[in-house]
Amino acid sequence: MPETPDSSLPLTSEVYLRLRGLPVPTRRRRRVEVDPDDEAGPFTAGRDPHGIDDVLDELVRDAGWSSHIAREDVLRTWAEVAGEETAAHAVPVGLHDGVLTVRCDSTAWMKQLSLLRAEILTRVVSAHPQAKVESIRFLGPDVPSWKWGPRVAPGRGPRDTYG
Repeated sequence: MPETPDSSLPLTSEVYLRLRGLPVPTRRRRRVEVDPDDEAGPFTAGRDPHGIDDVLDELVRDAGWSSHIAREDVLRTWAEVAGEETAAHAVPVGLHDGVLTVRCDSTAWMKQLSLLRAEILTRVVSAHPQAKVESIRFLGPDVPSWKWGPRVAPGRGPRDTYG
């Protein structure tokens, strides 16, 4: 008769005892030796589950994306850093080589923010140190230009035929 691996009773006898509701002799369990040097073994350090934020932080750090994400955070949180009223009139358009470029909706706002450049730069650097912002450039509103393209002739442009 076949026997169970850890029991002294044959399998049929054990099933019979269970069906009758009688006590079944307990099985002996083999003790598993845990090697503390085995990284893949059970109950070793580092085997606990991690939260998704920990996993993503490790992925970003290993891939070298920390500075890219910090730069995007500067653009995303501009309203919090610069203030709601300033954000209503000035929008960051880019961050390249440590220069944050901000487009203002009027020349008056451009001049006012140019005067507050040091204060705004301090707030940006303290809020996002990994972005490595070194200076801020404020631009006025986009106005149409008659002079553009690879073959621009010098002169006043289309206004020279007026009057």
